[in-house]
Amino acid sequence: MNRTARALGSSGRGALRLTVYLLWTLLLIPLQALAVARNWGLCRTLPAFYHGVCARLMGLDVVVRGQRADGPVLFVSNHSSYLDITVLGSQIPGSFVAKSEVGSWPFFGLLARLQRTVFVERKARASVDKQRDDIGSRLDAGDSLILFPEGTSSDGNRTLPFKTALFAVAARRIDGRPLTVQPVSVAATRLDGIPMGFAFRPFYAWYGDMDLAPHLWQAFRLGGMTVEVEFHPPVTIDGFSSRKALAEHCHRVISNGVACAISGRPSIPAPVTEATSAAPAPTAASA
Repeated sequence: MNRTARALGSSGRGALRLTVYLLWTLLLIPLQALAVARNWGLCRTLPAFYHGVCARLMGLDVVVRGQRADGPVLFVSNHSSYLDITVLGSQIPGSFVAKSEVGSWPFFGLLARLQRTVFVERKARASVDKQRDDIGSRLDAGDSLILFPEGTSSDGNRTLPFKTALFAVAARRIDGRPLTVQPVSVAATRLDGIPMGFAFRPFYAWYGDMDLAPHLWQAFRLGGMTVEVEFHPPVTIDGFSSRKALAEHCHRVISNGVACAISGRPSIPAPVTEATSAAPAPTAASA
């Protein structure tokens, strides 16, 4: 069997990974449910541990660059797959902001609720203020949140335009200081050491009208995938003229990070066209 065939998967490997993943998940669900119900600190730290183990079970080698800012932080990331949840969840002790439909999905909706996901109605303009307040209250409580402002998943080869409405929360001040916003780029780059390129990247990316079950099964069958995560310099709204300008800066930085990762070039910091105020000092990203 040649290298490419091995990379594209084995049913035996997929069955083993899927079995262990389900056992691991079912083992932790009662503990996380109890932690959420009792509001234990464990409910904030257990998901990162869970996702870290899941990443290893699925053969995801997460390569981290840059430094993760200390919370509360609004992390802004591109989005190409449900696997982004595992990848980012293993590196960031926080909760996701997701469209409301996710909460009704079988099994994965339960996992999202147990991670204390903030669900939003992306098409309901009348509820923008409520959604901003829901997100803001979590940040006020000291939680970090992960936002996918593209509004949908891409093919992983580019970053779609950002929707600016939810950037309104960036105007919030935490203990009198502007909220820290940190752009994060995520890119699947190699499959068993082979550059993924346009041909292999759909094995990671889940978008358009792809069916979830077959794609998930293929993901469990695949060889090891390298996923590069880069934490870019954090900023605050005080350094920009508007939330639109902040969103455009985040999009530019993340697009550059994705393009550099998939091309194998070193990441070059994107220029900041408006003066940025100092953000709180970052801490080292978790391994």
